[in-house]
This record gives sequence, structure tokens and C-alpha cells, in this order.
Amino acid sequence: MTLVVSEEVREAVAAGRPVVALESTIIAHGLPRPRNLRVALELEEAVRQEGAVPATIAVLDGRPRVGLDKGQVERIANEEGIRKLGHRDLALAAASGASGATTVSATALLAARAGIRVFATGGLGGVHRQWTVTQDESADLGLLARTRITVVCAGVKSILDVPATLQRLETLGVAVAGYGTDRFPGFYLSDSGHPVDWTLDSPRQVAEVMRAQDALRLPESALVVANPVPEDEQLDPELHARVLADALRACEAAGITGQAVTPFLLDHLVRHTEGASLSANLAAVRGNVRLAARIAAAWAGA
Repeated sequence: MTLVVSEEVREAVAAGRPVVALESTIIAHGLPRPRNLRVALELEEAVRQEGAVPATIAVLDGRPRVGLDKGQVERIANEEGIRKLGHRDLALAAASGASGATTVSATALLAARAGIRVFATGGLGGVHRQWTVTQDESADLGLLARTRITVVCAGVKSILDVPATLQRLETLGVAVAGYGTDRFPGFYLSDSGHPVDWTLDSPRQVAEVMRAQDALRLPESALVVANPVPEDEQLDPELHARVLADALRACEAAGITGQAVTPFLLDHLVRHTEGASLSANLAAVRGNVRLAARIAAAWAGA
């Protein structure tokens, strides 16, 4: 599997300039057309406005790419048959010549392989509800336990088992810090209802933790920077609780299981909040991208 790094990203990494990795699943599978393309280009521009280089990651025709040009972003946004690729799928996609959008786990892995240290996303995957029955846990967690990258996210998706996910991250040795908060955010919500042990208040503090990870020669695990969506842009908590409860009942009644659960629940939330959950999702992603670029600049010493 040959990793193709764009000239802009390769030169920025070699020169020690700030670079931010961006996943492509939100482009191909997270947003409707044509809004998905507009958002993809907007997020790249937000990284540039903060003085960093965006590195959107995807697999095209079997070739993993770190840093896409506009035409390649348009392919991910508009082409039929774009697969959703976790890190386990990369070799299969490469060997078969498939094209796919990368999830958190695949993006983090490819970014680290390209020498990128900072990655912005919306929300992490985690431990699913009724884990004791389903044994359903996102591949994100295990990959982050063995990949040295800083992930700026809005916590984990609120459809998951948040306390179990936090416990799992602790067990795996993945460092978690709230950004400007001692509460763990819940993706659509500023506060999931659960605390975090550590708080970081500036990009420089985050960069200092990253440097300490290296100086102490700690295991190659990630740093999760949990950045809450602003309260005035979050999904109304009462609406969220009511619609999520309805979604969980509908999911069980329909017999939905496995990988189909998450898209079913997220689609239910979008439809039954009249798009408010999608607006909160985008507000979170925009904030995470901007913060990630500032962290990358602090890491680069800018």
C-alpha cells in the first residue's frame, strides 16, 4: 500500500509547519449533497485561515491519499459507490482498487504515517449501548490506543454509552482532557453529564502535553482534546433526550443491529429534530477544526 502525500502537505510536514488532518467520512456519508462539498471546502479554508495546511484524507482507486485537491474532494462528495473505510479496510481497498472515505481510525492511522500530529473530527466512536449483549465497540478506541496523534473532537456521539467509553479509554491508556471545561462533551451537547480529570485552556498547553508525551517516551497512544460545542449552538438537551429515547425504541422495534445502528439513530435524530442535530454537528466540527489548527500552530512553534 503506497501512501500518496500531496506536495503541499509533504513540504509543510518536512518544514515543521502546522498541518491538520481531516477525515472524509463526513463528506461522503455525513451530509447531503451538495451541502457536503460546500462544508468540505469550508473546513479546509478554516484551517488555512488559522495559518495551517489542511490534509483531507481518503482512498481513491486503491491509493490512500493525505491531502486532496479540489477535484479529489469533489469525487469524494459526489461519486457513487464511495465506501466507508476504517483502518481494517485499508489493505482490502488498496488491493481491490476501491475508493472510500476514511473514518476516524483510518484517518488517524494514515495521518500519523504521514507525520501529521493533529487531527480534527466531529465526535469519536465508542462503546455502544448494551455492550454486554452486543460486544459492539468502535475500532476508533483500539487504534487511538496505539497511535501517537492529537484528536480534537466534541467528545463521543451521544447515542453511545458515554461512561463506558470513558472507562474504556482509561483502560486503553488514552489521555483525555476537556478543552476549557471539566465536563466531557456529548457531541450535540456541551455536557454529556460526565466529568473529565484534566482540563487544558489553550493551544499552547495542549502542545506542551504533546511534547511531554514524546519527552517521557510514553506508549504510542493518542491525546483526546474534548472541545465542547458552544452552549448557544448545541442541540436543546430536552429535545435531544426525548428524540434519542424515541430513536432507541424505534431501532429495537425494527430489529436494527450491528453497523446499521449508528446511521439509523443519527438519521432519526436529524429527521425528528428538523435538522437541529445536524446544525449542532456542524457547529462542533467547525469549532474543532479551528482549534486543531491553533494547536498545530502551537505544536509547530508558530
